[in-house]
Amino acid sequence: MRAAEPAPDYDEPLGIAMEGFPTPFPVRFLRLVVEGETVNMAYVDIAPEGVRSGRTVLLLHGKNFDGGAWEPTARAFAAAGHRVVVPDQIGFGRSSKPALERYSFELLAANTVALLDHLGIERADVVGHSMGGMLGVRFALRHRDRTRKLVLANPVGLEDYRELVPALPTERLFADELANNDLTAIRAFYRAYVVRWRAAYERNVEIRYRVTLSGEYPRWAMAAALTYQMAYHQPVVADLPELRVPVLLVIGQEDRTAIGKTYAAPEDRAKLGNYPVLGKRAAAAIPGARLVEFHDTGHLPQFERAARFEREALAFLR
Repeated sequence: MRAAEPAPDYDEPLGIAMEGFPTPFPVRFLRLVVEGETVNMAYVDIAPEGVRSGRTVLLLHGKNFDGGAWEPTARAFAAAGHRVVVPDQIGFGRSSKPALERYSFELLAANTVALLDHLGIERADVVGHSMGGMLGVRFALRHRDRTRKLVLANPVGLEDYRELVPALPTERLFADELANNDLTAIRAFYRAYVVRWRAAYERNVEIRYRVTLSGEYPRWAMAAALTYQMAYHQPVVADLPELRVPVLLVIGQEDRTAIGKTYAAPEDRAKLGNYPVLGKRAAAAIPGARLVEFHDTGHLPQFERAARFEREALAFLR
């Protein structure tokens, strides 16, 4: 039996805007002013291939990911004839990390509309994963005229975390983010997202660890703490019945992800992130929603079951 490859170590710092990190697509920036601060929003704009659908797919990343994590999905959608736009939201990935007084999904949605305006795109199919699913819901509610269809891949926010997770001050969250600089712990965190680990997932581990070696890591950690507060204090579960666009829910059944789960009392942790239940409840709450359950799949159905995810999503978007 072949021995498992040793997990890689990293010793090269990475800037908190991922400066110099390889990218498969040209990265561009949209300059915005947010709370009086000038910031840069990174994005990629991928041209369609073959027979063109004439439609745009907007891919929204999760909290512990960046737009580049969508690469395989983006390639598949472009190969199917769609124009694909993948932003890094402000506070994430290659975008600026301002210490805003308050991050909100309404703000991120407005920034995303500004990007669509900049690119001359009137409407888009929106695909959101994890926290990007929360953003996708708010985007579709606030900007229904810009949203054609909505695909949610294991979105967080399908329950109100405030019911079981205690509220924490930003100072505590910031301190915890600063202390989260152990490579083994970071790798274990990402491993818990999936049923079977693959070498391709190591990209997320590398980025997350190498930014801890940056001299600007405290700024990254503050943005992470502030966006945690956004996801914790702004659940979307109560908004689901108000959606009026076609919705596809893709739910990995082994997922148990929940915002702030480690801060919950031990007896409450098992009650959080029950995606087999949460997916069914969400589908029942959203008018006309279609639910597709992926068994033996965790938090990343678009990667763990890439071929099926792409097939289901593309069929729905057609």
